[in-house]
Amino acid sequence: MQIAFRFALCYAKHMKRITYSKDALRTLRRMPANVAATIRAKVEQYASDPATLTNNVKALKGEPGLFRLRVGDWRVLFTEDGEVLAIIRIAPRGAAYE
Repeated sequence: MQIAFRFALCYAKHMKRITYSKDALRTLRRMPANVAATIRAKVEQYASDPATLTNNVKALKGEPGLFRLRVGDWRVLFTEDGEVLAIIRIAPRGAAYE
């Protein structure tokens, strides 16, 4: 049990800082709580260890520096700048790229 606690402290040190735009926060507030919790968990998982979600993250071709994270039927559009993960937009699959 003590080993797991030490691992958790080490794990949290390497996590990127996450910022949300007003639009992304508004979308999270309006969606069902369980879906919002899943999206926040996936964003935190990516911020702490990007290698775990490499199959669900792709760079967008039309926008340099913009990435999308796939979470079920939802898409999270974000940028990475050093130690900051900036969430730009959260939208359903069909409306995410408009």
